[in-house]
Amino acid sequence: MTFEHEKILSRPALAETIARLRPGRRVVFTNGCFDLLHAGHVDVLTRARALGDLLLVGLNDDASVARLKGPSRPVTPLAQRAYVLAGLACVDFVAPFAEDTPLELIRAVLPDVLAKGGDWPVAAIVGNDLVTARGGRVVSLPLVPGLSTTAVIARILALCPPA
Repeated sequence: MTFEHEKILSRPALAETIARLRPGRRVVFTNGCFDLLHAGHVDVLTRARALGDLLLVGLNDDASVARLKGPSRPVTPLAQRAYVLAGLACVDFVAPFAEDTPLELIRAVLPDVLAKGGDWPVAAIVGNDLVTARGGRVVSLPLVPGLSTTAVIARILALCPPA
């Protein structure tokens, strides 16, 4: 089975789509690995979407997840992670990226609002300077305590110790 969805776009297709849809709308951008999607992810995505009219999600590809999180990650391949995100009502578009940061994707879409989970202070959010220079807003959204992919994996491993 292929995991295709009309909301999953390449960087050029996303930039073109946003240029067409942008007039009169506030564009919000967030990004992440979204490996093993959980309630904490959905909470942040829902609150990010509430900051504007369109929510764009930059999604690290498998190689960049492995570089950022270690060789045992991602647990879920890119196509499946993108498909799950695209299935969420709060997400308007998903665009995979291969770099370690979404800076080039942010440059391509120039969002009005840049949002990340609260483990990122505003000053450390990649693209902060680009968005604020255009009069945009950068937001660090508080996380739901105890909900993280690392915590989910730890719980699974604790429940299934090696034989």
